[in-house]
Amino acid sequence: MTNYISCMNGSLTGMPEDVLVYHQSLLPGDKAICDLLYREISTGMPDAENKVWHRHPVWFLQGNPIVGYSKLKDSVRLMFWSGQSFDEPGLHAEGSFKAAEARYITQPQVNIEDLKRWLLKSREIQWDYKNIVKRKGELLRLY
Repeated sequence: MTNYISCMNGSLTGMPEDVLVYHQSLLPGDKAICDLLYREISTGMPDAENKVWHRHPVWFLQGNPIVGYSKLKDSVRLMFWSGQSFDEPGLHAEGSFKAAEARYITQPQVNIEDLKRWLLKSREIQWDYKNIVKRKGELLRLY
């Protein structure tokens, strides 16, 4: 089931129930960041499936996780599962696979042009996380 909420710019954006609950649990400053990220990611990836996965919103293309965000203790983390391969200075390595992240403390820190560019790259550059367990931890490049 999809609910509709008013995002920061006043436009209505479809939001799955579990993502809505996630957003409603946030403090106002963190919610402003997540509302902006939600709107931009949903606009940039209209064909992606969006749901709460491992307790935070994630977008999937053909079952493969692409991008998501989560509230950390001191910031909001935007993560691209294949982001290390984007060769982008605003994204920083996260973990031992190919993920990269950006962190935000305030909504004005989110650079919309960077985000749009990263979303385009996330379609062009993907590693196969969907089958990583089946391949016993081996990560293969899809695109």
